[in-house]
Amino acid sequence: MSKPGSPRHIDTLLREAVELQQNGALAEAETVYREILALRPRHFDALQLLGALSLQSRRYEEGIALLERALEIDPRQAAVHSNLSFALNAIGRHDRALAEANRAIALKNGFVDALNNRGVALAGLDRPEEALAGFEKALAAKPEFPEAWSNRSCALRDLGLADAAVASCDRAIALRPGYAEAWSNRANALSDLNRPLDAQASYERALAASSQFADAWNNLGLTFVDMNRHADALACYERALALEPESAETHWNRALCLLQMGDLAAGFAEYEWRWRRRRIAPSRRAFDAPLWLGDTPLTGKKILLHAEQGLGDTLQFCRYAALVARLGAHVVLEVQPELARLLTNLEGVAELATAGEALPAFDYHCPLLSLPLALRTVVTTVPADTPYLFAQAQASAHWRTRIEQAVPRSALKVGLVWAGGHRPHVPELRKNDARRSMSVDRFAPIIEVPGVQFFSLQKGAKAEQQLGAMREHNEASRRVIDWTEALTDFADTAALVDNLDLVISVDTSTAHLAGAMNKPVWILNRLDTCWRWMLGREDSPWYPSARLFRQPALGDWDSVIEAIARALSSLVKTRASEASR
Repeated sequence: MSKPGSPRHIDTLLREAVELQQNGALAEAETVYREILALRPRHFDALQLLGALSLQSRRYEEGIALLERALEIDPRQAAVHSNLSFALNAIGRHDRALAEANRAIALKNGFVDALNNRGVALAGLDRPEEALAGFEKALAAKPEFPEAWSNRSCALRDLGLADAAVASCDRAIALRPGYAEAWSNRANALSDLNRPLDAQASYERALAASSQFADAWNNLGLTFVDMNRHADALACYERALALEPESAETHWNRALCLLQMGDLAAGFAEYEWRWRRRRIAPSRRAFDAPLWLGDTPLTGKKILLHAEQGLGDTLQFCRYAALVARLGAHVVLEVQPELARLLTNLEGVAELATAGEALPAFDYHCPLLSLPLALRTVVTTVPADTPYLFAQAQASAHWRTRIEQAVPRSALKVGLVWAGGHRPHVPELRKNDARRSMSVDRFAPIIEVPGVQFFSLQKGAKAEQQLGAMREHNEASRRVIDWTEALTDFADTAALVDNLDLVISVDTSTAHLAGAMNKPVWILNRLDTCWRWMLGREDSPWYPSARLFRQPALGDWDSVIEAIARALSSLVKTRASEASR
């Protein structure tokens, strides 16, 4: 019998622990590894193997600490650097994961596990082209590598190649039929392709293989949203949060679902998780002044209300400045440069600041989209007094004169917006942008309604090109007036909109502008609606002048266009009848 702590005794324990770990007896193996480390705290193999075991158990922080201790003893071990890269990727530390993968490859050229982990790190750092190249290098060396095929699909999705992503997952699944992550990644790509039923089936295959797979539960919830099954989506988010209570992505998705369902109190409380999301966290502002969420009196205090996210968000939530001012606060509002001139005289604002400029001293701050939580907004208390945004009188008069010179007085004057912003560098936004937008050609049945003078409100070179191309084959589109080159900011756009009878827009900032001005606005709304438009409504508690035209099925814009064309024809006839009386 070996003496406790002797080399022979340690070797015996190590063989026992490895055998237990290989047979899946992880708890028992961990006990033996810790027994070794109690006797030999700097035992390299016990440290790195216990670190690997911790990764198997998804205890990544603990595993990282153990692997780092092992590398302090012997930094020349490529496999340990690679495992450390894997663990760092798992907790979102992609910069460090990349460095560790590079060290592993430097120690062992062509090390396929490290190449795979390097690709995951590059994808996490929003470098999908490099990530794809890394996965393909790994697969060239080891074609039967299911993890690399599955991870390759993520890079392909980030590059907008969803069909190829599905095929890559199929290769992974052919090699390992019960590979839960590959089934889930396959479902993600199918969701990008607007195939929610197929996505649901793949998520369910992932969960059949691993019922504790929190990401799959979360993403299945998103697919249920695509199918207009919001109660089922909430149930999925609850399952995911039971497994990973601190998942910011799941809390975020739950927030959006609650807001869509009209539960604003719970939804806006959950919406605060946005600051822990990887995409949004870097934009969180750090101030010496405390965050105000409605729990402190503001009488005689100065508060900074600051814009976040998109221009439409600022246009929608700047209305809260007046409510905060009524609490006795001196309100400083910081907004994007494109909105500064428009919001110069916004009610409740004592000082207006443009993002990037120096700010005055203040006692509290609050991001604009936290104000509904701070002021306890529910559907029945939405501050919907419109208009709260106004065109500048002189600019509006300029456009009125220009329109009167170009358009018969009897014509119905309608502004058109057919596409939202395009943010290809952010996959989740790219997907939403694609779903809410279309080409101007799709607007043809609307543009062909007689008795209407249309005005393009769609800015940008791409819009001009699209409209120009349409005019080559569609006679009605040749009558669309495009004066957008004269619109330098939202104050200019507001002045033009002020002289229109109606705005027809996809879900983008111009729709918010029209609603805030109390201008009639018809909004083309996708089935997986933005939370602010809620569910099953043709109206909006945020904008009394808005009318929503909803997709009956995901991607079905034809039905929406036809409904708007009918409504527009009816409006023209009604106006003509009224004019003839």
